[in-house]
Amino acid sequence: MTHAQLEEFLAGLTVRLATALRAEPFGVRVGHQIGAELVAAHIASAEALGRTVEVLDLRLPRDLDIGDPDTPDRMARLLGGIATGYTRALRDRTLDEQETIRRAALVAREQAEIALRESEARYRHRAAHDPLTDLPNRSLFTQRLDAVFAADDPAHRRLGVCFVDLDGFKVVNDTLGHHIGDLLLVSVAERLRRGAGEHLVARLGGDEFVILVADTTCTDDVLKVADAALAAINEPAIIDGHELTVTASIGIVERLVAGTTPSDVMRAADVTLHWAKSAGKGRWALFDPVRNEQLLARYALSAAMPAALDRGEFFLDYQPLVSLAGGALLGVEALVRWRHPTLGVLGPDRFISLAEDSGLIIRLGSWVLAEACREARRWLDRSPNAPFVSVNLAVRQVNDSGLVQYVNEVLADTRLPAARLQLEITESTLMSTADGPVRTLRELADLGVRIAIDDFGTGYSNLSYLRSLPVQELKLAGKFVEGLRTPASTNGTDESILLTLVNLAHTLRLTVTAEGVETAGQAERLRAIGCDAAQGWHFGRPGPATGITDRLG
Repeated sequence: MTHAQLEEFLAGLTVRLATALRAEPFGVRVGHQIGAELVAAHIASAEALGRTVEVLDLRLPRDLDIGDPDTPDRMARLLGGIATGYTRALRDRTLDEQETIRRAALVAREQAEIALRESEARYRHRAAHDPLTDLPNRSLFTQRLDAVFAADDPAHRRLGVCFVDLDGFKVVNDTLGHHIGDLLLVSVAERLRRGAGEHLVARLGGDEFVILVADTTCTDDVLKVADAALAAINEPAIIDGHELTVTASIGIVERLVAGTTPSDVMRAADVTLHWAKSAGKGRWALFDPVRNEQLLARYALSAAMPAALDRGEFFLDYQPLVSLAGGALLGVEALVRWRHPTLGVLGPDRFISLAEDSGLIIRLGSWVLAEACREARRWLDRSPNAPFVSVNLAVRQVNDSGLVQYVNEVLADTRLPAARLQLEITESTLMSTADGPVRTLRELADLGVRIAIDDFGTGYSNLSYLRSLPVQELKLAGKFVEGLRTPASTNGTDESILLTLVNLAHTLRLTVTAEGVETAGQAERLRAIGCDAAQGWHFGRPGPATGITDRLG
């Protein structure tokens, strides 16, 4: 209130108080009302009440000129009524304010709880779904997969999983940009959702999706879903003005719930997806437990190889290379074996590819080279007619920048003449477009080491290219020699091919060795067409170094 309004308000209260002071019969109700109205007008401080009582007690009877002897008593009672009304109203107002505050706090807390629940719910419609495609994410998929395993009667329930990965999606991102890639993922997600029908489709991340097919009755149930998914993905899509066609590979697992776990299912699906990729992409592959066991066995072998090399479990056998003209022992091929503590003796076909994949082939190949050269030196010490030793080189070895230096060091350490060492390399490695292997072979040839092309005829068979390469010998693939088992009058194709290869090789001043000779008839026909040397079971199976030593003796 303004000052004028306040004066007007107090004057009205004063008039009512004066009237009550003279009223008959006398009562204090007006005092109660005036006290309450003071509080209602926000004149509610302790000083306001004291000042009001003081002014009224001193001034009001005198100003009214009331000479009634009962006036002081009435005045005291009215002032008491004002104080009582004032106190009650102030108490009630305080309680009302406290209640208002309490209710406001309750409302605020309720609103905060509602907001928190809504926020948590939004965090969960975000924590459980992929923000880009709005598909269920890995977390929600895992929950649904776990629920299948937690359901009743697992002994008779089956399930299927399709692990989907787009083929060549990185090319889209690299050429058109991540924005187009994201739009393509959204399009693929929608098509997958449509193609999978009632089944759960989730995005695991990147360009990986998964379809959960619960309660299958047989493998065909999942295969139908996979076919529908591939068909949906293969549909052309217009993405921001670009017509894009994408394919996918799918790894499929379908099995009983009992006896497996969610992690086993997903691991199997992931392995099978890689099978589909390796088979050419744009297709599905079905999990094969037998194939998986074979892969696990290969992995176990690969993991055991470094320690096996440290323990000396590898050893060399040697197979003779014999002159077809006179039967003299010209050389021997060193063939590595693994004396496995539980699996017995393993041939190179069981572990060489594993060593190449893991990179251990550099270390293993270096050991083979050094061991073969040491043995060749022992033979040379025993006889000047000792054979040269031929060692196979893997692709990684040929591409190793330290190969030439290592060969030089081995020859120096063993005191083996370079001409007594022959290194074999497959023609596919030699015919690669990279200059590194050719440069390495030239440097080895400059040392005096013999270079041979192994399994010639299984790859490029580019004889004209050999003119510029540092090669001294061709080793013809055994598949050509197999055809010499039949009489020449029956089928002379293989013999004609061999004759052509031998003549062309001789024109290039290369010696020719035939591999896989198992019969005397094959040896005679090879001799007749002019082949220089041969190796195979007819001339001797691979065996320990002592066999060659005895042969020299």
